[in-house]
Amino acid sequence: MLLLGALLAAAPSLAATEEEERVANATDVLAQLQQIPEQAVPPALLARAYGIAVIPNVVKIGFGLGARRGKGVLVVRQEGGTWSNPVFVTLTGGSFGWQIGAQSTDIILVFKTRKGVDDIARGKLTLGADAAIAAGPVGRSAGVATDIEFEAEVFSYSRSRGLFAGVALEGAGIAIDHKANAAFYGTQGITAAQIFAGSGNMAPAVANDFVQVLSAQTRELPTLPAMSRDVPVNAAADSSERSTVRTYGIEDPDGQQDN
Repeated sequence: MLLLGALLAAAPSLAATEEEERVANATDVLAQLQQIPEQAVPPALLARAYGIAVIPNVVKIGFGLGARRGKGVLVVRQEGGTWSNPVFVTLTGGSFGWQIGAQSTDIILVFKTRKGVDDIARGKLTLGADAAIAAGPVGRSAGVATDIEFEAEVFSYSRSRGLFAGVALEGAGIAIDHKANAAFYGTQGITAAQIFAGSGNMAPAVANDFVQVLSAQTRELPTLPAMSRDVPVNAAADSSERSTVRTYGIEDPDGQQDN
């Protein structure tokens, strides 16, 4: 009877797909930000981000300074300040700045502008090479003005043993996980652009949970599209403006390619 009870209790989790579990784990990482506001990603930074990636359980896949690998999700801020449906991504590399002895680490990447997200949607982004990255400031005391003055396009954080800290991730590559996106949304060949532009109804309920938790984290300050001048333009803008500033949605010509 005890064994039967344990199996019944485990049934809901067994029914969840791998992709749903990835989104649920990412939601849990975000929820932890509320628990330790003085030792986490500054709300001021989150409120002004263009995109946010959460990659739980990044693990070491080698000895010594071996590579790291993890699977997570990426969302972008839509016109009007709401967050998009999640796009599945993978992270590989980033051997520096990890806590000694940590077996796994949760990663949060905060994108100040759309440039880095565009590179991911096109195929792959290498942090530190394609986009300047810095270990992010921690806690509410990190001022907005200081955040804006930083030249980095991406701020990176890790959580090991329950504590958040800025982490160096130069050399880590981020790519779209096309197989996971197809499985989660039930559409072969679905692109990042289609997911970012799609309605909330197209995604399983667990995606809405993630967006709601993130929205609670980013309501503290007035929303801005980004902290730099690289902001989306109005759909009525002329073609000369569009040649210098990308508009919604994000192009994804390699959307059919598996990573």
